[in-house]
Amino acid sequence: MTNFLGEYSGKIDAKGRVNFPTAFIKQMPEDALRKFVIKKDIYSKCLIIYTMEEWERQVELIKKNTNPYNRKHAEFLRQFFKGVAELKLDGNNRILIPSRLLESVEITKEVTFLGQIQKIELWAKDEYEKNEMEADDFANLTEEIIGGDFINL
Repeated sequence: MTNFLGEYSGKIDAKGRVNFPTAFIKQMPEDALRKFVIKKDIYSKCLIIYTMEEWERQVELIKKNTNPYNRKHAEFLRQFFKGVAELKLDGNNRILIPSRLLESVEITKEVTFLGQIQKIELWAKDEYEKNEMEADDFANLTEEIIGGDFINL
């Protein structure tokens, strides 16, 4: 499993291509497929990029927790998979992002890639910068989520 770490800038060209960060390529195993899946995030105004391995893991998790014959589950599945696309690195280590996905999160030119363990977030640069939390707010959130349950290893 690949763990993506780091924050990198890029620029979308007129065709919707962007250079995939070299650091992320180096973080992937050499035998890893250079294919990815991209989709709109559920919670934030960004896109999520998964390796094929991680995408398959996500799909298995969804299959285990949904019933396509349940109306609410069927609607969730429809919304979750809406706009999903497969990406492949070209010979210049670029990915071509479908325009409908770029438009859905208002990415036009400058972007920020954020490695987030098993996935990569792709943000419009200005939107990413607006989402910065104050240090005290982040400390409080960390304490709320991890503080009480943290186990020393």
